[in-house]
Amino acid sequence: MDVMAAANAREADGRRVIHMEVGQPGAPAPRAVLDEAQSALGHGRFGYTEAKGMPILREAISAHYGRAYGVDVPAERIVATTGSSAGFNLAFLAAFDAGDRVALTTPGYPAYRNILSALGLEAVEIEVGPETRWALTPELLEAAHREKPLKGVLVASPANPTGTMMTPDALKALAQACEYLGIWFISDEIYHGLVFAGEQETALRYSDKAIIINSFSKYYCMTGWRIGWMILPEMLLRPVERLAQSLYISAPYVSQIAAVKAFSATNELEAVKQGYAENRATLLEKLPRIGFDELLPVDGAFYVYASVRRFSNDSHDFATRMLQETGIAATPGADFDHNRGHRYMRFSFAGNHQDMVDAMDLLSDWLK
Repeated sequence: MDVMAAANAREADGRRVIHMEVGQPGAPAPRAVLDEAQSALGHGRFGYTEAKGMPILREAISAHYGRAYGVDVPAERIVATTGSSAGFNLAFLAAFDAGDRVALTTPGYPAYRNILSALGLEAVEIEVGPETRWALTPELLEAAHREKPLKGVLVASPANPTGTMMTPDALKALAQACEYLGIWFISDEIYHGLVFAGEQETALRYSDKAIIINSFSKYYCMTGWRIGWMILPEMLLRPVERLAQSLYISAPYVSQIAAVKAFSATNELEAVKQGYAENRATLLEKLPRIGFDELLPVDGAFYVYASVRRFSNDSHDFATRMLQETGIAATPGADFDHNRGHRYMRFSFAGNHQDMVDAMDLLSDWLK
């Protein structure tokens, strides 16, 4: 967000910026979503909904799991949230007590760590690397649990910042390890739908005790609508419902109504995804030629996580100079990984294709 603020200041001065720093789609919400929202606005009155969300939305999400994964998810186990961010807060508050230890992978999304800390929980960061294809394994989890007991683990697949995805077998093994160890497994699946290599799978297939967090923000292009969902084991449903009532009453009425239509916009959304695929191919072809020859596997999401070691040992300084001298805004890795992030950058390829081509040309000229 600091990089985005600097980029916005540059744009305010009339200079061009190519935005590769923020993890949000470059496309608008689907037409059917916009039409449904406009229709709802015509009625003029928006009230609170059930804390768990409107039945019509929860039923639509339930049907989606049947179509996409062949998994039967009762609508009663689904909770609509104000984006995935609220889902993490609700999951952490319902599943853990102050002082509990929750495992995360590093590199990883920094908000996990920050939310846990704010709630009085301990984030236990487990380094992953190429030897495990940048994924958490049961062996790494069990070793951390032996050192001092864990109460939960949170895994994202595809992951932010790396875009790397766990194989179904790896996800199954981790989910089963959590059941064996008696710890909560929280699966962040917000980049599902945006998969370019490999097979995506929901952790629900392997464990009814898994806590699933998903969102309309990424694949469905609805970041600012602040609407997401959780799928919960029955024992957490009532605690989460009470917490939601107290924290925000309900997710936004209009966003819930409109989100139902997102599931009928597949053709439009797949066209957006095809644009990401073209951007991904451009970056994977050109970044190594420029000298970024150490890239993590880009299975999904819309990020390339690349080492800058050939050019700098300080990715924050590198990002600052790159923005100032080329107009390319990208995210340094320090927040994603405290120990190794100074050597990495995250490039988002969610923008338009010409911007991606121009960025690679500018970067190549700058680093010659």
